[in-house]
Amino acid sequence: MKCITSRDNTAVKHIIKLMKSAAYRNENKSFVTEGERLCRDALESGIYTETAVFTEKAAEKYSGLYKKLEEVCESTLIVTEKLFSQISDTKTPQGVLCVCRSELRKLNIEKGGVYLGLEHMQDPSNMGTVLRTAEALGVNGVILSKDCCDILSPKVLRGTMGAVFRIPVMFTPNISEALDICTTKGVVSIAAVLHEKSVSITEISEADRKNCILLIGNEGSGLKAETVEKCDIKAVIPMKGKAESLNASVAAAICIWELIRGGR
Repeated sequence: MKCITSRDNTAVKHIIKLMKSAAYRNENKSFVTEGERLCRDALESGIYTETAVFTEKAAEKYSGLYKKLEEVCESTLIVTEKLFSQISDTKTPQGVLCVCRSELRKLNIEKGGVYLGLEHMQDPSNMGTVLRTAEALGVNGVILSKDCCDILSPKVLRGTMGAVFRIPVMFTPNISEALDICTTKGVVSIAAVLHEKSVSITEISEADRKNCILLIGNEGSGLKAETVEKCDIKAVIPMKGKAESLNASVAAAICIWELIRGGR
């Protein structure tokens, strides 16, 4: 197989655009996974892989993965170490990446589940951590407002450690619309917010814990006022220290754990 050396190669230019642009990813309904673990997770989770890219060393080192991808991909490319380092989004490239179709598991909200809603979350590191935590703790699905950062960006994907391929996801123009669906289905909505009507997350009833959606907002401004008012319950994490707030991903993890722990 001929080894590609130039960034001017059509396939290489396509990959670079997918890496850098959320709009281009959305337009092409494709995204890039990089690294042996993430590429393997996508493959094993049933994500359709269009193109696999390896350096010669990586193809030899990860020969099992290379052979599997060669069988299922439309094309398999070999590139030089130098070119891969120019394409890569990581500091220490492993020499393997894949172009995948953005067909994630779709969420259908039903009564009796524990769901997570994210509104205007902008930090890719927070998003990756939240999705990884939600999947690990057994959340039934995640709803994201359109103003959240792109969950298929390279940084978010790395942070999820493959969780994004396994947890059902719903995208919505705004969280209010999703809350309307939850209300129709009989799912209780819980806003994680400091509010005059807030109760401790530990005081939520067992019945509500087993059938709810937890809302987490923007890292700086939190949930929108209209979203908070629309929620059935306002809840806070009881804190003894002097800190006024917690990092969004930390707060989400604590709240999810408390709901799952008490409700299942």
